[in-house]
Amino acid sequence: MIPPTRALRTAVSWLTVVPVGGHASDAPDRSLGAAVMASVPVVGALLGAASAFVAFGLTHTGLPTLLIGVLVVVLLAAATRGMHLDGLADTADGLGCYGPPDRVTEVMRSGTVGPFGVATLVLVLAVQSTGFAALADESQWYGLAFAIGLGRIGAVVGTRRSLKPAHPNGFGALVAGTQHLSVAVWLVLALVAAVPLGLSANGFDGGHLEVAAVVRGIAIVLGVAAFAWWFTRHCARRMGGITGDVLGATIEVGVALAVVGLLL
Repeated sequence: MIPPTRALRTAVSWLTVVPVGGHASDAPDRSLGAAVMASVPVVGALLGAASAFVAFGLTHTGLPTLLIGVLVVVLLAAATRGMHLDGLADTADGLGCYGPPDRVTEVMRSGTVGPFGVATLVLVLAVQSTGFAALADESQWYGLAFAIGLGRIGAVVGTRRSLKPAHPNGFGALVAGTQHLSVAVWLVLALVAAVPLGLSANGFDGGHLEVAAVVRGIAIVLGVAAFAWWFTRHCARRMGGITGDVLGATIEVGVALAVVGLLL
């Protein structure tokens, strides 16, 4: 069994630019891949907290809130090496073509970004940037962090046991089909994490819990999870299985959906 500390350290080293070490000693295999995927939401929570802290600091500089939203997106892209954005573009290009799974994955592995990928990147990043800006303008720091962390749960949903990898090698082969109990555990934790959204609406003053805000947060969790379930199943059908690109796309769209839900 992989110790939780090793799993989290490896997840941080694989999914971010934070220099925590572990590459040399942590030879990748499916048991380690399973432990890493179960730790992905923790990485998301750390990224969300860091992004909210940076956004909070930037609001005291006089910068326009829209620019602050853009800078948060830039921070996340830099912190994750742009992996999820690359996966989003490749997945969009693959889904935008016609043909059997082999043709879809061939397009995704071409190394170039086509019109579907460019359009999807622009739209999703526009939603995220303006959404983060609006949350910052309303001082919804917890909501901003919540959206970023919640998007990462989509990657856990996408590696559930019922979905196989599309290829015998690559990141998808390392993690696809490795999650079972962790899917339910993280969904329950996400539902619990939605409760403070009702306090966030009141500045965490401890005076009143807005039930409507909590219900909206629960609906957002269920909506993002349902999207991740449907989207990864659809991609697995089109591509013959799950790839790392699909997981990245699920994360980015999940964050965008969570942001929109928080602002409704």
